[in-house]
Amino acid sequence: MGSDTIAIFNYLLAPPDGSRPYNRVYADSATEKPARNWIEDPHDMQVEDMRGKEELYKLDNAGFQYGREAPKHTSFLNDDEIEREYYPESIDLIQRVTGATKVIVFDHTIRRRRPGELDNFNPQKRQPVSRVHVDQTPAASIGRVHRHLPPTEAHSLLRRRFQIINLWRPISHAAVDWPLALCDFRSVDFQKDLVPVAHIYPDREGETFGVKYNPNHQWKYMKAMSPEEYVLIKCSDSIQDGSVARLTPHTGFQDPNTPEGTPPRESIELRALVFYD
Repeated sequence: MGSDTIAIFNYLLAPPDGSRPYNRVYADSATEKPARNWIEDPHDMQVEDMRGKEELYKLDNAGFQYGREAPKHTSFLNDDEIEREYYPESIDLIQRVTGATKVIVFDHTIRRRRPGELDNFNPQKRQPVSRVHVDQTPAASIGRVHRHLPPTEAHSLLRRRFQIINLWRPISHAAVDWPLALCDFRSVDFQKDLVPVAHIYPDREGETFGVKYNPNHQWKYMKAMSPEEYVLIKCSDSIQDGSVARLTPHTGFQDPNTPEGTPPRESIELRALVFYD
């Protein structure tokens, strides 16, 4: 077993009334709608430690790919500095690993676990996500291209292969506490396991995939990932003919073997539109 572990993963049960699942990602005191209308479905799942076996798992077969490259930017305290310093080096990294011809970073999220605190819709207090999800549906991925690029360029780029890739890495210290788990796409039933979930913002709507429980899911993680290590997570791929992995469900999880006194997880994820000639 090595460093394999068993942990609770929170899957999705669709709303019992058959309505469209949603997450409301802002406080709405006017309508007092709940923050979400779907039910968490927790299951014990085995998680395999990938350390030493990383080379077997690539973006095109599993939907994720580990690597090692220390970032030049290391403070991760100021958004403007992150955009000025970390974005360009991340674009370069993604291009070198994937062979992409154009990479556009459209956002990033810093997560610092704060035991006992809630996110409360505060972007400065984002915590590890403890539910199985995919960041974008195919429709939302196309929407992102139109949102971040001029119309003429968007239409031209959408005629070629494009992806959304999430570049994730720990910051400050190794991610022993609340590590990130990734589900091998080859164990996912695309038609049955994935449920579109509306993400409702004050001014717009996005869409992610929630994931239904499937005992065949093969979960992987890298024990004690360091800030010098990263993982590329495929959120979407325009190739949909079955020849490559289309996406990767993922979640943070509480490893029951975490030693007492381990510093809370800190991480950055950066999402990018990735285009190929």
